[in-house]
Amino acid sequence: MDINQYLDMFIEESKEHLQFMNEHLLSLEKNPEDKDLINEIFRIAHTLKGMSGTMGFVKISNLTHEMENLLDAIRSNEIEICSEIVDLLFSCFDMLDMYINNIINTGQEGEQDSSKLIQQLNSMLNKGKNSFSSENLIINNSNNGVKKYKFDEHVAKAIIEAKSKGLNVYSLLIKLSENCILKSARAFIVFNTLEAYSDIIHSYPSAEDIEDEKFNYEFVLTLITKKTKDEVKKDMLNISEIVDVKIEDVVIENTDSLEKIELDNTNTDANIDDINEAQDTNDIHPVSNLNKEEAANEKKKASNVIGKTVRVDIDRLDNLMNLVSELIIIKTRLEDGGYIERNNLNEAIEYLERITTSLHDAVMKVRMVPIERVFNRFPRMVRDLAKELGKEVELEMSGEETEVDRTIIDEIGDPLVHLIRNSLDHGIESPEVRVSRGKLPVGKIKLKAYPDGNNVVIELEDDGSGIDIEKVKRKAVEKGILTQAEASELSDNEAIELLFRPGFSTADSVSDVSGRGVGLDVVKSKIESINGIVEVETSHYKGSKFSIRLPLTLAIIQALLINIKEETYAIPLSSIKEIATIHNSEIRKIQNQEVVLFRNNTLPIIRLNRILGVMDSDENEENTLVVVKKGEKEAGLIVDKLIGQQEIVIKSLGKYLQGIPYLAGATILGNGQISLILDVNSLF
Repeated sequence: MDINQYLDMFIEESKEHLQFMNEHLLSLEKNPEDKDLINEIFRIAHTLKGMSGTMGFVKISNLTHEMENLLDAIRSNEIEICSEIVDLLFSCFDMLDMYINNIINTGQEGEQDSSKLIQQLNSMLNKGKNSFSSENLIINNSNNGVKKYKFDEHVAKAIIEAKSKGLNVYSLLIKLSENCILKSARAFIVFNTLEAYSDIIHSYPSAEDIEDEKFNYEFVLTLITKKTKDEVKKDMLNISEIVDVKIEDVVIENTDSLEKIELDNTNTDANIDDINEAQDTNDIHPVSNLNKEEAANEKKKASNVIGKTVRVDIDRLDNLMNLVSELIIIKTRLEDGGYIERNNLNEAIEYLERITTSLHDAVMKVRMVPIERVFNRFPRMVRDLAKELGKEVELEMSGEETEVDRTIIDEIGDPLVHLIRNSLDHGIESPEVRVSRGKLPVGKIKLKAYPDGNNVVIELEDDGSGIDIEKVKRKAVEKGILTQAEASELSDNEAIELLFRPGFSTADSVSDVSGRGVGLDVVKSKIESINGIVEVETSHYKGSKFSIRLPLTLAIIQALLINIKEETYAIPLSSIKEIATIHNSEIRKIQNQEVVLFRNNTLPIIRLNRILGVMDSDENEENTLVVVKKGEKEAGLIVDKLIGQQEIVIKSLGKYLQGIPYLAGATILGNGQISLILDVNSLF
């Protein structure tokens, strides 16, 4: 069985389960007595263990198994929940999250070792109850003197637990007929039959080897069941081409002399005698018994990087299917051109236009995902960072259901992380300082998202100390960015813009959280790379608000087509404020910058042809002016001619043309020509 085909599904479901685990752990910290939360976290750990075991991800399976043991003891009232246990469970969550991210990027769990966490989980478990020590156990069969082989500690614990609940633990030696042609198919029937009423906790050879027919005509299974030996044996012998089944009890004896848990199996033939050398399993799930080299080789066969996926509501797909059906109908009508009169043809084209518009909207909705996918990581981050900084902070989130394009979701996570860390470190004061300023000791950070026309706005607001404008100017002078005279002439907004410069920081010392001057620079460059803008409002001692405005989608946009000489360019409509005409006599020069008095404000002029390397046109008395905006800033672009508004599909320029200034991409027009799309943000 090729498990790689299920990898995307495993990743998507694992991420969902981890999200719920994170939320429940945060709730558990506030309500430690809530047993329902413990049960939910236990169920999530159990589900992850089963999924990862099936996929052969041993580390995830082992860690979640140990989490299960501790959570089971808590819900059975054998251990009392405490902050130490919650912190440990959060650490386990972090490790699981790291493993899943490694699988997304490489197809493998990675080299991170969770043995310390497992040791801590066991230690916590042992504090609360007298448990078996795996180093003082030997597991024997009823037949002594048979060659031993090493058994995993987790398998031993599963056996101990099963015995304590009065369940039967059997070791089965299954022998197939030497005339059996499809050995793996016969073994699959054995697994299927047994798994209907028992748990198979170990197999030799490994399940993968059995599936690949890398065994002679016999294999050994260890299982936990309520059934008797006779019932199990009867079921096995009912399967054709099985010639013999030997079943023995697995018996536990205490011993102080062994450091490993070992198992004496039933009488076996020569090929089973070498188990000691061959077997070294790390998991209780049969499909997980591939050794590390085989696992690595299997993963290499799969693609190393997992593709991006979107979960789609079935109603949206039904709507998409209906529109495609309509498209096929109208295509058939248009093909039957001989029978269409002129009026009917116009009607058919209008109908086609309506369908393509609806189809575009439907496809956009399919690409849309709730912004909750980004927001859900922040409560945990705020909790940890507030603890680290010794501050009390409350995070309020709203608008998580707001939908944005799938590609945008991947890009906005890092900028928001930087902004939240910035608010916690620079914005929110310590409880003592807040009280001295007449505020509540607990700081508030509000994170909200909402749609605004063809944009999505994300606002991050805190009630902290705000941005100290004078300190920003002082730092700019210290770093040699500005002279003292220039700094004194800066407006508040211009001073705030300095914060977005690479390497600029107002922190007096470098810490783990901030001070290196990379945060807001990353925010600006990342947001502008997806055609978004960042705006800042601040009030000293009252707080700050960062607003991020993003396009709903990066795939299809409304644009204004313009001419510069013979070339056609597209300007995104979302960046355009208005269009006007100005006379040459109205243009003035201030410090080598052309400006015009427009609506009683000074508007900088940008001659697009000079920026784009196109020769100047013959000077006309009148110029067409396209007024574009970036946040609060405005500029006037002088163009030769306006063509009109059009919906365009953005195409990448490709890796060889990446990084060309002033261009955001290209599109193919209806006449087959290529039009370059201007990046308005970079023009300012």
